[in-house]
Amino acid sequence: MVNFTVERGEAVAITGSSGSGKSTLLGLMAGLDVPSSGTVRMLGNDLFTLDEEARAQLRAKYVGFVFQAFHLLPNLTALENVMLPLELRGEPARAAATSMLKRVGLEGRLNHYPRTLSGGEQQRVSLARAFVQKPALLFADEPTGSLDEQNGRLITEMMFDLHREHGSSLVLVTHDPQLAARCHRELRLSGGKLLESELAR
Repeated sequence: MVNFTVERGEAVAITGSSGSGKSTLLGLMAGLDVPSSGTVRMLGNDLFTLDEEARAQLRAKYVGFVFQAFHLLPNLTALENVMLPLELRGEPARAAATSMLKRVGLEGRLNHYPRTLSGGEQQRVSLARAFVQKPALLFADEPTGSLDEQNGRLITEMMFDLHREHGSSLVLVTHDPQLAARCHRELRLSGGKLLESELAR
């Protein structure tokens, strides 16, 4: 059984060997996966007493999620993918999305479709889509896994800037010990158990 709390404004790294359940745990925390038992609470809401539509509305309002497999919509351009979460909330989208894509170094790729982007570029679009919402909760699954060293540093700084500037809670899955060390706590999954370490920043 896994039991823990992420406080508002806290940065938490989830680590562990491949296949230990890190991504599954992240999906459960975001209400994307349904547990066989237990309770997940987000911002005071018991996620699994809500139906899928209500969970989706909660995520749209409060959550940014960076997927390891990107999950960009193939029929939308990079700009349209980043605009989408703002449009779903009825907010002005084009200027904010354009600015965020420029911030991740993709100002020359705004009108490109995912199939024409490299893996690293798709990862940066995915990150821009999560960041543009200024979410209260940011979940990131191996956020720098597809990036070269320079872009990995850029995205890492952006994540922690967002975390500090907006008081966002940050939960990230990573194999990178240096990235984990930037967080307040490390939660290591091993043998179905969660081992916790306080980290100095």
